[in-house]
Amino acid sequence: MDGTNAVITGASRGIGASIVRQFAADGAQVTCCARTREELESVADGEAAVTAVRADVRDEFDVERLMETAAEAGTIDVVVANAAVNHGPPGESPLQEESYTRFDDTIRTNLRGVFTTVREALPHLAPDGRILVPSGSVARESVPGMGAYAVSKAGAEALVRGFAADIDQSVAVVDPGYVATDLSGGKGRDPEDVAPMFVWAARDADDIDGEILDLRAWKRATR
Repeated sequence: MDGTNAVITGASRGIGASIVRQFAADGAQVTCCARTREELESVADGEAAVTAVRADVRDEFDVERLMETAAEAGTIDVVVANAAVNHGPPGESPLQEESYTRFDDTIRTNLRGVFTTVREALPHLAPDGRILVPSGSVARESVPGMGAYAVSKAGAEALVRGFAADIDQSVAVVDPGYVATDLSGGKGRDPEDVAPMFVWAARDADDIDGEILDLRAWKRATR
């Protein structure tokens, strides 16, 4: 990824932190953000190619500043709109029991946050730039107890399809399967094991616009 200028949101832990480390190890210049500066700086510590910016994707002015910071290194080549929240235990959060506060914050972070990330990136995005939005099968398959999180991910995938139809750059969903993060209750694959999938999606995957890139597609392309 030498010469690649990348932006990764939600980078303080889990998949986001793993993508930051993998992209930097492969030669990319990375600007990353999270709400909590201390955890974010621990990811960037010792990485000369990583710039940490405290930013909240719920705030368009924060995201505008994030993209302007990244653009100081040149046009942006890759954006990974990774920031997300899940306010209830997976499988134990029936939709009808969601509070309005939790529902609104989940949608504002996981759906509006993706919209804001893409919208603010576009003025700085290279003509052949790629935007990647992590998601999962819960966005497409009904699973009990996934609450507002599932709704937000379905909306995020709809955003991907909409942007793919409306902009020239490529926009795709990346579905790495079940990964052990705070959002999954710590169950699933190690985030480090799926970070290379995002390198493939950012650099090598063909015909990605509006598509869902899943584990099967990655393994088939890289075996």
